[in-house]
Amino acid sequence: MSFSKDVKKELFDHIGSSRHCKLAELAALVVLSDGNEDSIAAKKIDKLSDILKLNPFDEQGKIALKIVEKHEKTTIDRVLISKNCCKQAFIRGAFIARGSVTNPEKGYHLELVCDTEEMALLLIDIIKDFDAVAKLALRKKSYIVYIKEGSMIVDLLNVMGAYASLMDMENVRILKEVRNHVNRKVNCETANLNKTVNAAVKQIDDIQYIEKTKGLKYLPDGLRQIAEIRLEEPELSLYDLGQKLTPPLGKSGVNHRLRKISEIAGELRRSN
Repeated sequence: MSFSKDVKKELFDHIGSSRHCKLAELAALVVLSDGNEDSIAAKKIDKLSDILKLNPFDEQGKIALKIVEKHEKTTIDRVLISKNCCKQAFIRGAFIARGSVTNPEKGYHLELVCDTEEMALLLIDIIKDFDAVAKLALRKKSYIVYIKEGSMIVDLLNVMGAYASLMDMENVRILKEVRNHVNRKVNCETANLNKTVNAAVKQIDDIQYIEKTKGLKYLPDGLRQIAEIRLEEPELSLYDLGQKLTPPLGKSGVNHRLRKISEIAGELRRSN
């Protein structure tokens, strides 16, 4: 089963405690539903209609649901969603009717499909009241209200009352964040290790060139000492190299001496 269907099944069982919330959810379902009689939306319409004891498709039912016709387009009177709890119920109904959300394992994308721009803009306004930012896109003849920010999708699941789905998504998000953090750390450490290895290889190459052309006695005592240790123990870090010297030397001092060796090697290569 898809994550979207899991969310809708959870929301199917969520019934607002107040009559006005039930009316708001039912209105969204009726206005946005695609007419599929076997859908979760159609079953929720029947369930709420039975609870409210009204027919949402006759004139009296439409009046109760504040459904109005404007310029041959169906919408709702905003008085229906004047309360925050009713806005939550309306979003819940809209999602059950025409919503979808991507499996968080694959990415973050929640969308609501509307037949009219007016309804899409209404949903964007309602969602904004809950500190989430939804955007609008046109797909063929439909208006798509969508959110791609994971934390905002979690917030909207909370607003709709999909608490179990919210926890499932949060668990995936946390796991992905930890995995990404570990990957970034490993990549950083790998890059640093590669840099260290490449530097050590270059240092050894320079020392061996000096040894081959002039002999290590060509180097001043301080440089010769560190050159000999680097050849004997090529895997040592700058810190460990410094600890092998007499007297011990810090990383910056070791780095300075190795640079001097590199400069001498460079001069010998140019002269030869």
